[in-house]
Amino acid sequence: MIGTIKRKLENISELIMFKHSIFSIPFIFIAMVVASNGWFGWRLFFLGLLASISARNFAMGVNRYLDRDIDALNPRTKNRPSVDGRVSSSTMIIFIIINAVIFILVAYFINDLALKLSIPILFILGVYTLFKRFSSLAHIILGVSLGLAPIAGVVAVTGDITLWSIYLALGVLFWVAGFDLLYSLQDIEFDKAHNLHSIPSKFGAEKSILIAKLFHILTIIFWTLFVRSAELGFFAQLAIIISAIALAYEHYLVGKDFTKIDRAFFTVNGYLGIMFLILIILEVI
Repeated sequence: MIGTIKRKLENISELIMFKHSIFSIPFIFIAMVVASNGWFGWRLFFLGLLASISARNFAMGVNRYLDRDIDALNPRTKNRPSVDGRVSSSTMIIFIIINAVIFILVAYFINDLALKLSIPILFILGVYTLFKRFSSLAHIILGVSLGLAPIAGVVAVTGDITLWSIYLALGVLFWVAGFDLLYSLQDIEFDKAHNLHSIPSKFGAEKSILIAKLFHILTIIFWTLFVRSAELGFFAQLAIIISAIALAYEHYLVGKDFTKIDRAFFTVNGYLGIMFLILIILEVI
């Protein structure tokens, strides 16, 4: 019994790639730390953590459920639990509903604005998956989805949306859109063969890499505006410099060898978010 439950949990964790929550979680807490100018309390910490996890679980659940037909055809994704039967369609639907309810309940306990925004946020998180079927803007929509994290963070603390949080969110938007674009280089031929829309399948690898560079330049610009608008100092500025170096290294890896895409996508971007959060914490204390 315990072994069966453990296997099911492991399959669900693999399904939603739970370890990749590292991309979105740091930025909700960056916004909360800046908004409160320090520690925002254990209550908001746990609510913020629960909101981040449930929102991402919902988004990944919807993505895996709606993409079953596509994933079954792609050699890179055909072994996902949603495709090979380890996680059934009914289990995924239940998982999606549970996480949507959790997210809305968490928003209710945070404040009125959070509750009002909860349904539109879930809609944006859910609709991303459909975009690749008719628009190359899917990368941007994914960026918007993760860019909502800092907005959610400042709303949780202040009940309002500040200018600096918008700059921070825009930086996250272009950061995520840029690295998702690079990640999708792996599927250029598959996307073309199956009439799926992505920037690489539409413009080719070389132009896509240039667009990703532009997105990441915009990332640094918006994060710099965030630091200035929030009137942050040395450690926040250092976070921008290190982020610029990390993104440049990411492009070096991808430009040198497409087989390094996983390393660039997961390792570099994972450390970037954690580093950014640590330096912002140092800044406010």
